Amino acid sequence: MPTASLRDDLTVIEDAPAKINLALHVTGQRSDGYHLLDMLVTFTWHGDRLQFTPAQQDEFEISGRFAEALGDSRDDNLVLKARDFLRDAIAREGGSTPSVRIQLQKNLPIASGIGGGSADAAATLRGLMKLWDASLPPETVAAIAVRLGADVPMCLASRPLVARGIGEQITLVNDMPVFAMVLANPLKGVSTPEVFRRLATKTNPPLDMTARPSWVETIGAMRNDLEPVAREILPEIAAISAMLKAQGASLVRMSGSGATCYGIFASLAAAQGAAAVLHNDRPDWYFEATETIAGGRDARAG
Repeated sequence: MPTASLRDDLTVIEDAPAKINLALHVTGQRSDGYHLLDMLVTFTWHGDRLQFTPAQQDEFEISGRFAEALGDSRDDNLVLKARDFLRDAIAREGGSTPSVRIQLQKNLPIASGIGGGSADAAATLRGLMKLWDASLPPETVAAIAVRLGADVPMCLASRPLVARGIGEQITLVNDMPVFAMVLANPLKGVSTPEVFRRLATKTNPPLDMTARPSWVETIGAMRNDLEPVAREILPEIAAISAMLKAQGASLVRMSGSGATCYGIFASLAAAQGAAAVLHNDRPDWYFEATETIAGGRDARAG
């Protein structure tokens, strides 16, 4: 690994795509309390963005629509934990990790079920590996990701995948097409521990990946086992789902433990039109039209 200082003009920009749980099945619970999950996951082109540049001392800046919402959590941000964990690992290998200025553009709602913090941590690992020109064994990077949180390994991949266990057992899904989506959130939080605590059944059937005539139908036959409970806690989830359906979404479901819901539309133009109408109806809520990242270069929704 190089030990020289970084060029002052070196800049690395890394996107942190939103993570969408197309389906989430709760299949069991370990003796240590962690829930066992089967998840079909994809990522969108919309997300946070991080910029990494050399600095005289470590710096961290946050901007963007949801910067203020981070509040006191700035000092305990997963971005800083990712930086420090990676720095320690590189130092153990004899590498150099000069001071860095990290700028986070926070475009995703906080604690919204679309992996914002985990995506930021994963982007930090990717970005700093590039900035520091670091080479670590894949298993070392994977161990750092798991240490940061169960969603971080998925976000490190940022490609369509199936995740099992507590989220660390990942299988890429290379044939998933692009979906046009509207992401919708009433900007009210749902407690993930409370959602899991209220689950009546924690041993549900796993994902059924049997192919149907279209991917939308395949996903439609799946579930989010957390959604019924989250709707009881936060009725706005049902309201926002109904709004997406009224705009013509072919499939609507909650992502993760909420409160973000996604609606799949026939085209990006249709999604953009729906998002504009919804934003006009509820300007105090969050609506974002976007597309997902394909599993294959030429894949298209069908």
